[in-house]
Amino acid sequence: MPWYFALIALVGAERLAELVVARRNARWSLARGGTVHGRGHYPWMVALHTGLLAGCLLETALAHRPFVPALGWPTLALVIAAQALRWWCVVTLGPRWNTQVIVVPGLPPVARGPYRPGLPRHPNYVAVAVEGAALPLVHGAWITALVFTALNAALMAVRIRCEDAALATLPPPSPGRAPAPAPAGEAPA
Repeated sequence: MPWYFALIALVGAERLAELVVARRNARWSLARGGTVHGRGHYPWMVALHTGLLAGCLLETALAHRPFVPALGWPTLALVIAAQALRWWCVVTLGPRWNTQVIVVPGLPPVARGPYRPGLPRHPNYVAVAVEGAALPLVHGAWITALVFTALNAALMAVRIRCEDAALATLPPPSPGRAPAPAPAGEAPA
């Protein structure tokens, strides 16, 4: 089980790295007239994602969840894939990526990388959903996986509505490019 605690610590460190990037990107966006949307749901997102990490540790320790290789290894692979997708989103959006919804007026939507037309519209949230279900299951914390998944689905309904409304204020993509709104602030998890 110590290795699972180390995995959770690594995911926690990754979250802190996201916050550093988000803070830098927020300064960039706000300096260009960016507007923050959805401040009301943001603290709930922070609490939910903090709760995910705490739930993984607590349920595994208190309920004595065993590591089941047939479940643990595939879900660990999903966690790694989710991290790769998340950072592909971060790199693709560059300074426009944030944990908050911040839209810079005048910038057209991003339509490349994981935001290309034909791919899921909110790829970072796909990463969040996969990771939120898989990370607890790596070590059998099925209650945490279920609770996170249910609460995350409700929160994402609010977040995506907020983000889509904010993105509607952006200019359309330039001629010759298919419209594919890309979030200016998909959150992590």
